[in-house]
Amino acid sequence: MRRLLLLILSVAVIDVAWGADAHWIGSWGASPLPPGPALGPFPATPSYANVTIRQLVRLSAGGRQLRLRLSNEYGAKALEIGAVHVALAGADGTLRSGTDHAVTFAGATKAMIPAGAPLVSDPIDLPVAALDTLSVSIYLPEDTGPCTCHSTGMQDAYVSKPGDFTKGTFEPASTMQSRAFLTAVDVNADRASHTIVVLGDSISDGIGSTPNMNHRWPDLLADRLADRGGRQSWGVVNEGISGNRILADGAGQSALTRFDRDVLSVPGVDYLIVFEGVNDLGFAYGKFEGPLAAMRDSMPAGQATAEALIGGLRQIIERAHSHGIKVFGATIAPYDGASYYSTEGNAVRERVNDWIRKGGEFDAVLDFDAVLRDPNQPTKIRDGWHAGDHLHGSDAGYRALVDSIDLGLFR
Repeated sequence: MRRLLLLILSVAVIDVAWGADAHWIGSWGASPLPPGPALGPFPATPSYANVTIRQLVRLSAGGRQLRLRLSNEYGAKALEIGAVHVALAGADGTLRSGTDHAVTFAGATKAMIPAGAPLVSDPIDLPVAALDTLSVSIYLPEDTGPCTCHSTGMQDAYVSKPGDFTKGTFEPASTMQSRAFLTAVDVNADRASHTIVVLGDSISDGIGSTPNMNHRWPDLLADRLADRGGRQSWGVVNEGISGNRILADGAGQSALTRFDRDVLSVPGVDYLIVFEGVNDLGFAYGKFEGPLAAMRDSMPAGQATAEALIGGLRQIIERAHSHGIKVFGATIAPYDGASYYSTEGNAVRERVNDWIRKGGEFDAVLDFDAVLRDPNQPTKIRDGWHAGDHLHGSDAGYRALVDSIDLGLFR
């Protein structure tokens, strides 16, 4: 009996010691958007009922435990969660044997998320490593209403036929490339670990990269940090929203509006990279025709002067610094040749970039403009480094961005 008591006490001491030397950090994220009607080339936000949605997420940091954040933040009614399971998976979605875990919420396998609210799961005792792929399966027994979704997943997700298929494999009835009701995965990592949040638009969201390959530039940054090794884990949480702006809502809430949710609420955040502004310029000064004109007209107007954009960036810096977060500013990339390009907008871009480089208010500058621009036509992204639209990166362009980042900035 005495030996058993000593064994129990030793295990308890180990657990307490590990817990004292660990904390929660963000390992993956996807910022949710308000639902909307069909508009121009974009379909209406879907609803779901009596189906299971399986989503694959590539974690940036590992840890002893993990937890999920689900969201009904834009729901008009309570959202019923019938069951949630997680498992480690291969890149093709094949579940790893012996890793399936039921997810609980205050000890229960079901939950109701009030309209307008997020929901954080209980800790899940599933050890994960940096760059592991996690399968998250959510059963939605009742009509959800229009989804609180992240529309640009760049990763296949699987929707089942009617029923609960959260355990094991299933033959999907359909696939989609959006994130549904899942907004974050946190891990319980070593105390020396940190989180980097990327606050951005479609360029950070990964438009132009190869789907299902995790070639968004924040993913490639996570690769480089993981390859560096060492005791520290580095979470890279991508809060890019396609079409997002600094100063005005439209494609999601503006960067200034969503800052508290998408930056300050991320656990363990010590670094923030801000890479936004091109949509402010494009929507303020660009010329729109056809379906895209209707989309632009449906959005609030933005006063994207250089002074206004600099003022917005200063607000982000001040709000982050007040929480001890270092802020790295990325210069706005060239966009000559994009559908909403204008010489007036480009002149504002150059003024803002000059301030980012020389103003001394960011803790560091990531000069993405200098990396991507064509030396012979500096208002344009060089050939091969954009996705054919002169706005978004290609896999090679995103790799060039990340290769230009001095990892010594992250300590």
